[in-house]
Amino acid sequence: MLKCSNSFEEYKGMSEDRFNEILSRISKVKVALIGDLCLDVYWRADMRKSELSRETPHYPLPVVQEWMSPGAGGNVAYNIASLGVEKTFVIGVIGKDWRGDILKGLFSEKKGMDIRGVFSNGTRVTEAYCKPLRKGVSDVEYEDPRIDFLNYQPLCLEQERKIIDFLENVAKEVDVICVSDQSIHGCITSAVRDKINELGRDGYKIVVDSRYRIGLFGNVILKPNEVEGWRAVYGKDNEYGASLTELVSAAVNLSLKNNADVCMTLGAKGCVYTNGEKSTYIPSYEVKPPIDICGAGDTFISAFSCAVAAGAKVHEAASFANMAADVTITKVATAGTASLEEIRERHKAIFT
Repeated sequence: MLKCSNSFEEYKGMSEDRFNEILSRISKVKVALIGDLCLDVYWRADMRKSELSRETPHYPLPVVQEWMSPGAGGNVAYNIASLGVEKTFVIGVIGKDWRGDILKGLFSEKKGMDIRGVFSNGTRVTEAYCKPLRKGVSDVEYEDPRIDFLNYQPLCLEQERKIIDFLENVAKEVDVICVSDQSIHGCITSAVRDKINELGRDGYKIVVDSRYRIGLFGNVILKPNEVEGWRAVYGKDNEYGASLTELVSAAVNLSLKNNADVCMTLGAKGCVYTNGEKSTYIPSYEVKPPIDICGAGDTFISAFSCAVAAGAKVHEAASFANMAADVTITKVATAGTASLEEIRERHKAIFT
């Protein structure tokens, strides 16, 4: 039976001394990221340079700028490293292709990233999201339909075993494990998920973000957004726009159903944290446009996990993660990261 919860507290923020205390501990934290490692690709076209093709009735996209960054679980790993932790262990599977080579190169540029757990497989593709952007005479930039490289077959048993073995070994070395389960046929298979749940039962700190399967994890901290959390509880989308009280109830029911604490993000409204008995609403604060919400969830889970590992209380960690996401969404046309200094400046802007 579903529980209707109308009771929650609102978190008012932490002092500057407490905030700085948490920040000072993050440099000593070791984190493992296991998940779907993707590449984000951006191509900016200047349509003023385009000429009608002689062979087809189309205007080509003349690319004048190209840039790439880690996406999905790769972006979570990049965000963790950007916070200046002592070590970031990255665990996942990529293809033997140009996208995988670029992704590993980007990881290698980051201080403290350990990619021994990134396994290459010739039967897989390195998943990528390619975004063509076009501009003309005006300042308006238009995004064409995305070009995706995805896997359409499950991970093979050999790679699955490598993932599980590496996770088991590295779990003993880290302060927190981050899970980024984003792809339908990604590396978080049912067997890998069972191992994650087992480690959670054994007392390891684990924070899970899962686009399609958040309701299948237990004994961990779940980090769904409001769409994923609502769907996991009620089996359908929230089509009418739920109130804050209704969203808190959804988080509480997910917590009780999965025997897991829940930190559910609510977009511009902030987030709610619950253990099924006590719930805390952590508000977010206005961010002036222009903004780009791409990658905000990745930044949130990375900052939240690092703060928890550094000894922050869960509502403090959620507030810290809100501020980190605030920083990221101001970085347009990239998934983006947030540094400790940028988060410190955001804290000052809100509370002083």
